[in-house]
Formats: sequence, structure tokens, C-alpha cells
Amino acid sequence: MQPESITVATPTRFALWACPFRPFFLATGVYAVVALGGWLAALFCGWLLPTTIAPMQWHSHEMLYGMVAAAIAGFLLTAMSNWTGTAPLSGRALQGLFALWLIGRLAMWTASWLPGWVVAVADLAFLLGVAVYAGRVIIAAGNYRNLPLVAVVSVLWLANLLFHAGILSGDPELARRAQMATIFVIVLLIVIIGGRITPAFTRNWLLRRQADPKRVRTYALIEVTAISATALLVLMVLAGAPEALLAGTSLVAGVANAARVIGWSGWVAARDPLVWILHVGYAWIPIGLLLMAAATGFSLVADTVWLHALGPGAMGVMIVGVMTRVAIGHTGRELALPKPALAAYLLILLAALVRLATGLGVMPYQPGVLLTGAAWAGAFMVFLAVYLPILLRPRPDGRPG
Repeated sequence: MQPESITVATPTRFALWACPFRPFFLATGVYAVVALGGWLAALFCGWLLPTTIAPMQWHSHEMLYGMVAAAIAGFLLTAMSNWTGTAPLSGRALQGLFALWLIGRLAMWTASWLPGWVVAVADLAFLLGVAVYAGRVIIAAGNYRNLPLVAVVSVLWLANLLFHAGILSGDPELARRAQMATIFVIVLLIVIIGGRITPAFTRNWLLRRQADPKRVRTYALIEVTAISATALLVLMVLAGAPEALLAGTSLVAGVANAARVIGWSGWVAARDPLVWILHVGYAWIPIGLLLMAAATGFSLVADTVWLHALGPGAMGVMIVGVMTRVAIGHTGRELALPKPALAAYLLILLAALVRLATGLGVMPYQPGVLLTGAAWAGAFMVFLAVYLPILLRPRPDGRPG
């Protein structure tokens, strides 16, 4: 008798807690829709948000410390494994950290029913946990070159602390400055991390096609200027620097980051969405910074223009671009964007462009904001529809992570 052939089934066990990117990218996608939906309902339908925090501040806070912070944690804690050669945070420890994020969100949604200090403590615990864990792992592994990223996350936590201090003390100016600083801390993270992975991935793409990787160019002076000027903006905003200084610094940062992204020659990888989306996302940073200079130095545009260029533009596009790549690369799949996911790229870019046009007065406010919201929600719902099975199931190659 011939031996029966043996079929090896693809594993179907639940793998959400196998690696940090899995739960935190899932949370990013879900919360991007939920938080914006709550804000639009309050803005246009008269729904009262269950919080004592001003609606605009609540909206900004939850997009930054709810959605964006989840994406940062998912990427940073996953990338750390490669940097340090250590096993990723997983299992109950990962569940505990995720619980801190969830408790913070619940506190912000029920702030009108809780003492202010309880809301603050609940909201502050998550990023503190991320910074402490990341710092311990990086120091233990002797991977000191990545400690600045832990410092940036710590400053992000400090800005959130100042925001809550402003709310609790009745100091709206302190809360406003803290949220503005938060925006630049996140931009700084993109400048550091995006400035590392975008040219590297582009060079790798060229090498795989036996093309010249030297077409991707970096210059030490531009690198230092881009990072330093962006970091300086964080300190200047926290210190309440005069608008003239803010305008000058944002102009320098904008020009340096523009030169940086031009040198990376993103057009050489125009055939690969996983690569060009990172270039496009990064390009929103100099656009936002230059618009900030135009707003603060010359009053040529409203502040909402550059704020949303850095928000839906830089943050939104980069988050979608990084999540779609990391979720493939870290699950052992072929490094190619699933075709349906291209719609997520197009929708997030539409959201950024429409919000910019609305801020510039090219589109009426209400239709523009509603179209922005629909495109934004659509982008993250496409991400969830395509990537949910990837995030929940184990790697097809059977390896951990």
C-alpha cells in the first residue's frame, strides 16, 4: 500500500497577543474610527461628549494620545525586538500594557463622572509603561543608540502630564501649549523613525531589483538640521516662545525636511505602494512646517491649516503606511501590499487633501469636514477589513511573533 499523503494545515490558533503590533495596530484602526465618530457627532449632531474637557481639546487629545499613541507603541515595541535581539513583549505582559491603554481611553470617555485626578492617572499610565519597559529592554541589551527614542516617548508623556495639569488647575493656556507640544513630539518621532526607515526601505527595494541604491541620498548637515530644528520646536512651544521665533524655526525645519525627502528620491520606487506611501507621508511634514511658518510669521493661513497638514497628513498617512508594511513584514508574508489595501492609501490621502483644502477655504467647512471624516474612517475600515485576519492569526511560517 502507498502511504497516505500528509497535509499540513495552516495554523488557526489565536495570535493577537504574540507581538505588540498586533493588538496596538488593531486598536489604532478601531479607535481612529470611534474617536473621530464621537467628535463629528458632537460637532454636527449636538451630542454631548461625556467629559468636562472642552470638546476641541478632547478631540485633539484622543486622536494624539488614543489613536497615535497606540500606533507608536505597536511600532516601537515591535521594532525593539529587532534592535536588541530580544523576544517581543507578549502574552499576559502585553495584555497588561494594552489594558493600561484601554483604561485611559475609558477614563477620557467618562471624564464627567470621575474626579479629574483619576482621569489623569488613568490616562498617564500607558505611555509611562511604554517608556519604562522600552528603556529597561534597550539598556539591558546595551542598545544605547535607540535610547533617544525612549526619551522622546518620555517627553510625550510629560506633555500629556502638563495637559492634565492645565485642565486640573484651570489653566487653558498650559493645556493648549501642552497639546501643541505633543504634535511636535509626534512629528519629531516621525522625523527620527521615518528618517531611518524610509531611505533604508527604498535602498533595499532598489537592491532587490539590482538597481543603484546610491540614488537614495542623505546628507549629514541636512539630517542634523532637520532633527534639531524639529526638536527645538517642541521646547519652544512648551516655553511659549514668541511667534516670530516659532515661524523662523518652523521655516528652517520645513526646508531641511523638504531637502531630506527630496534626497531620498521616492519616485524611483513609484511601482511599490509600500515604499512610496512612506515618502508621501513624510512629505506632509515639510508641508505642515512651512504652512506653520506662513501662519505664525505672516498670518497668510489659519493655524488649522498646518495643524491638519501635520495631523491627517503626516500622522495619518505615515501611520497607515507603516502599519500596512509592518503587519506584513513581521508575519512572514511576501512584502507586497494586498491589492484591496491600496484603497486605504487613496482614502487617507483624500482625507488629508480635503482637510487641507477646507482649512484654506477652498471647500465649505461642513461638507469638507464630513468628507474628510468619511475618507478617514474609510481608510481605517479598509485597513481593518484587510488586516484583521493577519493580526489575529499566527505567522504562516510557524515562527513566533
